[in-house]
Amino acid sequence: MKKYKPTSAGRRGMTVVSYKEKLTSTKNAPRKRLAKGKRTTGGRNSQGRTTVHYRGGGNKHTYRTIDFAFNKKDVPATIEAIEYDPNRSAFIALVCYQDGERRYILASKQMKQGDTFVVSENAPTTVGNRLPLANIPVGTFVYNIETRPGAGAKLARSAGNYAEVVAHDAGYTQIKMPSTEIRKIISTAWATIGEVSNEEYRLVTLGKAGRARHKGLRPKTRGAARNPVDHPHGGGEGRSPRGHRRQRTKQGRPTGKGQKTRSPKKYSNKLIVSRRRVGKRR
Repeated sequence: MKKYKPTSAGRRGMTVVSYKEKLTSTKNAPRKRLAKGKRTTGGRNSQGRTTVHYRGGGNKHTYRTIDFAFNKKDVPATIEAIEYDPNRSAFIALVCYQDGERRYILASKQMKQGDTFVVSENAPTTVGNRLPLANIPVGTFVYNIETRPGAGAKLARSAGNYAEVVAHDAGYTQIKMPSTEIRKIISTAWATIGEVSNEEYRLVTLGKAGRARHKGLRPKTRGAARNPVDHPHGGGEGRSPRGHRRQRTKQGRPTGKGQKTRSPKKYSNKLIVSRRRVGKRR
């Protein structure tokens, strides 16, 4: 981590990831054929109504097309560069397959320039290789996990995250997620060996409000500081308690404080072996 001298109130305590030590190039220009324009939504849906609050503004980003499908099997690939991606917390890697095609993938923690990997059912269980969950030994750390075969990577993609293979049973593989939840995934789904790069991301201190605005994050107003018409926690004389037992969102749904917010009839409930631990005990 890089720390700054306290030359101002914003600089005091501010930290950033030291990119020069992590990346092969600090230039932000992506490969042109693997990039496209990106429109920001400002938290609004197709009807123009705000569905996600406190979003808007921010720097303009070019979207890097990441290969989460990994449909080029049994073709070795070489890592050409580790690059920064403003659209996600992890680093990305520019890879060149043996047939000359280039793609962006999510970089693993140990990945460096010149390394090779392969997507194959018979691949060895070394960092960077991708193979079906059925062929991965118990205790192995994995990321970029599919939920259905061929659907593309969906789980364990954020910076520093990984999941652990804990069991194989009756055509399913039990995975311990970063949230501590243990979930069953069909064993023919694929996963990548290793951990996601940029594990220091969670240690970053923004230091000033301006950095949040650059990320497209707008200021949040506490519910207790609002009027009753605007939030369930609002109203009252002075600093009043919220007036009901459970903490709620603006829409009146339960949130935080270890409350269960998952739908009791969600289709994937039958795949959960052990629920995630919440609160301070976690």
